[in-house]
Amino acid sequence: MIYKDKIYGKIEIKDPLIKEIIFAPSFQRLKGIDQAGYFEPYFPKTSFSRYEHSIGVYILLKKFKVDFKEQVAGLLHDISHTVFSHSVDYALDEGCPKTQSFQDKIFKNFLEKTEIPLILKKYNFPLDFLFSHHNFPLLERPLPELCADRIDYSLRAGFHHKEISFEKIQKFLKDFCVIDKKWVFKNETTAKEFAKLFLKLNCKYFSSEIAAVVLGTTGNLLRYALEQKYISKEDLFTEDKIVIQKIKKYLPRDKKLQILFARFSKKIKFKNNPQNFDYHIFCKSRIVDPFFIKKGQIKKLSQVDKKWKEIIKKELRPKEYFIKFEE
Repeated sequence: MIYKDKIYGKIEIKDPLIKEIIFAPSFQRLKGIDQAGYFEPYFPKTSFSRYEHSIGVYILLKKFKVDFKEQVAGLLHDISHTVFSHSVDYALDEGCPKTQSFQDKIFKNFLEKTEIPLILKKYNFPLDFLFSHHNFPLLERPLPELCADRIDYSLRAGFHHKEISFEKIQKFLKDFCVIDKKWVFKNETTAKEFAKLFLKLNCKYFSSEIAAVVLGTTGNLLRYALEQKYISKEDLFTEDKIVIQKIKKYLPRDKKLQILFARFSKKIKFKNNPQNFDYHIFCKSRIVDPFFIKKGQIKKLSQVDKKWKEIIKKELRPKEYFIKFEE
């Protein structure tokens, strides 16, 4: 199987287990789920899917010769995402906007109901391995540490939003190494460049005012559609376009739905106004503190840069917005 990736280039995927997972219906579904929620109206032609990101994480782990079981975990780490990704944290009572962790909460239960366990059993792969983050330290790390998930989605977002070139991505990848199950840059300069890129992406996209509007409007639209039974909870595990089409059927007869859909579709202007607002929204904020090699020792950027230490402290706090829409 030849796979053409936008940031890693042409990759040959030979392993039969990996190929079966990729072609499984529950994994193919990820093609229809926007990584950022619903950024298309605000940043046209910059979106990418959870499918693209998931295969990207697998390729990154494979590229650095990480243990095969962790490669499989990387491929499957986002399989439980609902439509519009983290927007569901704003649609359901069991969601959590500040941590955007609904997908993680349901991962085990969701995965067990798919065809994936049978595929894994066929190849004698231990299913339980996937249910403990301690088993894959290079795939997932707590913020602000780097991990394969964070590396891939930041480089991919930077490329799609034209904040970074393909050539610069290759430079970053070339300067990475894995030491003691940690992602480490070979020099301080590259570590700083990557950290600054990630900060820029967080401020402009990941936890920006626009991100708050996207997550809030999508979440409120889904919540109302669920309350009115225009869609079901099962629909949340289909694809973005399927849910949009189901909701559209009810637009002619429901004025409140029309308003929510117009906000969702960027048809109504908005501003951030703490004194008068329609939505009070929190956004998970992300920042990284890369490891790098200096004079033969492994250091964190925050250890040698006091300003970066303060930036990390600030950026790790959830962002708060008060969104007011025009009448």
